[in-house]
Amino acid sequence: MYKPLADEIRPDRLEDVVGQRHILGPQGLLRRIVEGGQIPNMIFYGPSGTGKTTVARIIAQRTNRSLRKLNATTAGIADIKRIIDELDTLLAPGGVLLYLDEIQYFNKKQQQSLLEFIEDGRITLIASTTENPYFCVFNAILSRSTVFEFKPVSAADAEQAVLRAVDILNSRRDAPLVLEAGVTGRIAAACGGDVRKAVNSVELLFAAAGDRERVTLEDAVAVSQRSAMRYDRDGDEHFDILSALMKSLRGSDPDAAMHYLARLLEAGDLLGACRRILCSASEDIGLAYPQAAAIVKACVDSALQLGLPEARLPLAEACLLLATAPKSNTACVAIDRALADIRAGRSGPIPRELQNVHADGTGFEREQGYKYPHDFPHRWVKQQYLPDELKDARYYEYGDNKTEQAARRYWEEIKK
Repeated sequence: MYKPLADEIRPDRLEDVVGQRHILGPQGLLRRIVEGGQIPNMIFYGPSGTGKTTVARIIAQRTNRSLRKLNATTAGIADIKRIIDELDTLLAPGGVLLYLDEIQYFNKKQQQSLLEFIEDGRITLIASTTENPYFCVFNAILSRSTVFEFKPVSAADAEQAVLRAVDILNSRRDAPLVLEAGVTGRIAAACGGDVRKAVNSVELLFAAAGDRERVTLEDAVAVSQRSAMRYDRDGDEHFDILSALMKSLRGSDPDAAMHYLARLLEAGDLLGACRRILCSASEDIGLAYPQAAAIVKACVDSALQLGLPEARLPLAEACLLLATAPKSNTACVAIDRALADIRAGRSGPIPRELQNVHADGTGFEREQGYKYPHDFPHRWVKQQYLPDELKDARYYEYGDNKTEQAARRYWEEIKK
């Protein structure tokens, strides 16, 4: 029966796991916990191919508990009950170590069915997830577990696994394959931090080699095309890239903005990029360069009409404009301050002067008395516009850019 090479060469020792030095290095917390022998409930969080399942298996080998494995994509309450029925029997005299893969696919009821047994220690839970556990794992489970984050494996670390895979596959051939310079580095760099993907690429290259004696760099490029993309439209990576794009625009870094825009476009997420770019024009540039909103809207409209790949051109123009434009968030701050008052119940009746004229002569104690600004010099007259309860509120503060400072000077001169 065929067994994928990536599964076949899983390490049996923590020392052989590539990457994750922050938790598995000599002073790493997870390594010290495992070596101490007292295994707590744990949640492993990180992208695919970063060693979560491998580390869980190694931990299981070091404990005297019976190991049970479930994958939440296919398991249900019946599978959990079967494990619970084994507790306190000869099948699991010391309790059970349950490895639950993809825990985010268990609903609240399924997760809570484990609580009693996690609480009294009869089940030690090691769960893994590719999604943020603080969003997908219920608080009762989280409060009883320690979360460890597994990060994408660096290209240098991934190359170790690639070289190991090459050695194993060459040992099975009559004539070992010769790899051109740069082949292993290309595969390691293109896997996007996913060791499983890198090993699978090696296996594919050897399978395609046939009677050939050499693997070229061109072969490595072909087998790893677009494989470095790590993207899930509904997952953390999607929102992380969108967040990074907007923060790069706000931080006036045009190179970073181009990088994250490219990642979105390569994944085909045209709409996500457009929404964040439109938002940044008003949130981050705002009144420092008010024309940016109109220009960006024109670029976004062009991108949506053109579609990919041509859409990259107006969106790149929009991003570079926003990243290099002066910044002001005064509009964002002002509306958020006003909303905070409204949500806190601070509003009050609208001043009589501002009410609709239909109320005049219908029992009100006085006429509206509204002063029409255009009838006064400079089109301005002092008049209360906010409700009495908020008449001294200040939501807007002029920004320090030349556009807002010019407006400030203009109105200070008139209103003094």
